[in-house]
Amino acid sequence: MTPAVLFQGVSKTYGSGAKSFTALTEVNLQIQQGEFFALLGPNGAGKTTLIGILSGLVRPTQGLAKVMGFDVQTQGSAARRALGVVPQELVFDPFFTVRETLRIQSGFFGLARNDDWIDECLTALGLLDKANANMRALSGGMKRRVLVAQALVHRPPVIVLDEPTAGVDIELRESLWRFIQKLNTQGHTIVLTTHYLEEAEQLCSQVGFLKKGRLVSVEQTQSLLASSSLEQAFRRILADAA
Repeated sequence: MTPAVLFQGVSKTYGSGAKSFTALTEVNLQIQQGEFFALLGPNGAGKTTLIGILSGLVRPTQGLAKVMGFDVQTQGSAARRALGVVPQELVFDPFFTVRETLRIQSGFFGLARNDDWIDECLTALGLLDKANANMRALSGGMKRRVLVAQALVHRPPVIVLDEPTAGVDIELRESLWRFIQKLNTQGHTIVLTTHYLEEAEQLCSQVGFLKKGRLVSVEQTQSLLASSSLEQAFRRILADAA
């Protein structure tokens, strides 16, 4: 079966000479279709850079990335159609309502009649009563919910969540995970970065650990939990990779 996500020899260096900085070094990783995968690592480990490469926003210095078999660099349109990304940053257009935002996002993928699915996303994320509210009038937590809905609006087979619950309330976390787990049981591949290790422990079947731009370990969550908590395993694996 074609991997949902493939990184092959991916490296990324910013700048040149003495001022260069290497964010990723020779990352090789396969995530299978239907997996719920956690990508863990301390701040600056390279998680967001790796996601940027997968989404086509960052060009690797070497190596390649694929989504559902589509090369991100040479088959960008098909790769983007197969991928939904929830970024860390709150990025939104202040001139549209929530529903208008999601309709516009649908239009980017050629979906002219998508209101039934939009309504399902709004309901699942607790946004239905905010559908006609202007984006700039929403709280930070509500804006983050809209970002999640935007990433899901074209029903991508691969969903990447980059710190989706950072700074949000418990209600959003619970409703988000219920919806994401439902999508995962329907066959969607989920890739999660988080600093809340209990989320990865409860949700993910496999965990990859990044340290200083290197993928140092990929483990089955159940195997890790057989002898310790995920937090203990996280600390041990990163210490061993020093």
